Order: sequence, then structure tokens, then C-alpha cells
Amino acid sequence: MAPPVLSDCSACAATRFLPFRRAVSSEAFRFQPSVSLTLKPSSLIAVRSISSDGRSSSAVSAVTMNADTSAKVIDGKLVSKQIKDEVAEEVARMKEAIGIVPGLAVILVGSRKDSQTYVRSKKKACEAVGIKSYEANLPEDSTEEDVLKHISAFNNDPSVHGILVQLPLPRHMNEETILNAVSIERDVDGFHPLNIGRLAMQGRYPLFVPCTPKGCMELLHRYGVEIKGKRAVVIGRSNIVGMPAALLLQKANATVSIVHSQTKNPEEITRQADIVISAVGVANLVRGSWIKPGAVVIDVGINPVDDPESPRGYRLVGDVCYEEACEVASAVTPVPGGVGPMTIAMLLSNTLESAKRIHNFK
Repeated sequence: MAPPVLSDCSACAATRFLPFRRAVSSEAFRFQPSVSLTLKPSSLIAVRSISSDGRSSSAVSAVTMNADTSAKVIDGKLVSKQIKDEVAEEVARMKEAIGIVPGLAVILVGSRKDSQTYVRSKKKACEAVGIKSYEANLPEDSTEEDVLKHISAFNNDPSVHGILVQLPLPRHMNEETILNAVSIERDVDGFHPLNIGRLAMQGRYPLFVPCTPKGCMELLHRYGVEIKGKRAVVIGRSNIVGMPAALLLQKANATVSIVHSQTKNPEEITRQADIVISAVGVANLVRGSWIKPGAVVIDVGINPVDDPESPRGYRLVGDVCYEEACEVASAVTPVPGGVGPMTIAMLLSNTLESAKRIHNFK
């Protein structure tokens, strides 16, 4: 049986830190990337390599899957900065050409400190790339009807091109009802059932893809990781990360397995994968022994662990034991600094893509 600590919830599911333009063949996944820029081979970014003796070096190269005992560090901070720069350039071009500025509306219910921090981060990110941000801050005891009225107002506001409802919502509210009220054309989170349904269907393509799994795919693409024909394992099956990540990999023509709380022999299944995406929110669950030599590892988990030497009394680690993974994998994302920065970058990109679609701007 799977270890009892293996759960199906993503580390991003509780608070959701919402977190490309690439030529993709028609036989692969043909969703519209959120930044309307064609990715060229020269766009491959500097890769930091960590060897087994702990020394690092930098080189510009794609990731190749091999059994070498060093791992290239997939730098989410660097990639997210590239994407934000691309978004800012496109926002400026759109404003100059047709006088339209993309707008993102965020609805926050209650006064959770973490949610307030995330909303501030999103607002700051919008300002940095020239996207207008709108906020609706509602008290904890608001009714569902109050929230739905604000969603309806944003749905009908021509200056708003993306709507995000910050999760988690208060317990007395039905999350599904509220998320479904967001117009599919403005569902920049990608959680509308029609968007998820299209993602799951052959020959259908969603208007938006959830930000965190889209960020995972963007990292793979920008680092030149081949997906077609590879074996991929997604650890975790949450609606926010695990399930859409598996669907995205499948759309890209990988052979995909999902490991979850009821999976027997998860270590054995994971060890068969050329690509591993872990999103369960369990610190250091995936050990080096779980990883196939030369595999590429994308770690979505963000887990606090006690650390008396840290000023905060804790430090953040991923689902993957990073030190062990570096000795086995060909490439791995760090935590923090890997997938996390990509989520907001994808949110900005989705908002831009929404504005361009609504106004038929190429």
C-alpha cells in the first residue's frame, strides 16, 4: 500500500499562489499559450548545474535525459522573469496599437493573512507588467450572493479580462458554485468545468489552463525537455495541479501514470518515469531511490519544516528530497525558486491572452 503520508492534495490547493508562446505541433497539445511570442531555440536560458560534490556551474543548454550523476537546476525565477518581460512587451504593444490595457480582477473574502499577502503579490506583479488590477475585498461573513454579485459585475465590465477568486473561501460558501460563476472567457485560473472538460477531451482545447500545471509545462518546454513518447508520472491528483498536469502531459503525447493515496508500490511506478511532477504537499516524500537515473523532476510542493537555525523557525522544502534528487536526476526544480514563481507569471500571461482574444488582437 502507499505510505499513509501520501495524500491527494496539492501544496498549492489551500492558498493558491495564482502560479508561452511556443510552436507546438498539431499532434501535440495545441492550446493557445498565454504569451503571444514564438519561443526560439535561442530562448533557452542559463542552466545552473549541481554536481555530486556540491559545486555549481552555469551553461546555456537544453536538458538531455541521461544517467550522469549531476542535475541541472531548472530556475523558475529566471524563466518567470523572462515571461514577465515578454508580457510587459505585449501589454505595451497592445496599448499602443488599440488603446486597450488588460485588466485582472481579484475577489478576496475574509482577512486571512496568507491570502492578503498573495493578493498583494498579484497586484504588484500586475503593476510591474502594465496590467490593471481590480480588487473586491469582502468581509468573512459575506453571503454567496454577495460574492456572486461581484463576479457578475466583473463579468460584465469590459475593462476586466480576467477574474480570480482567491481561495480558500469561508467554509459556509460553496466553492464550486462560486468558481463556476466566473465567465469562461475570463477564467484565467482555468478552473471552470468547461475549460477542464475541454482539456480532458481529445481534439478539444480549453481557453485557459490552470496556472501552476501550465507553469510546470512551460519549464519543461523552455528547458528543451522532450515530452513526446516519454513516460511521465504525476504524484497527486488534485483538481488544481495533479489532474490538469497529467492531462497536459498526455496532450503533449507522454505516456502518463498518476500516483495517489491508494496507489500500490508508488516508488516502483515513479522510478519508471522519464518525467516526474510531484504535487502532494508532503515534505521530502520522493527520495532519490524513487527517481530513475537521468529523469527530469518538477517539484510543486511547498512545505514548511522546523529549522531552529532559520530566523522564522522553519524553512521551505518540496515534496522531493532535493539533495538526493540532484545525485540521480538530469534536471530538478528547487524549492523555493522553481515552480512557485511560474504560477503568477502564468496568471499574467493568461490575463494578457484573454484580453487579446476578447479584442481580437494578434
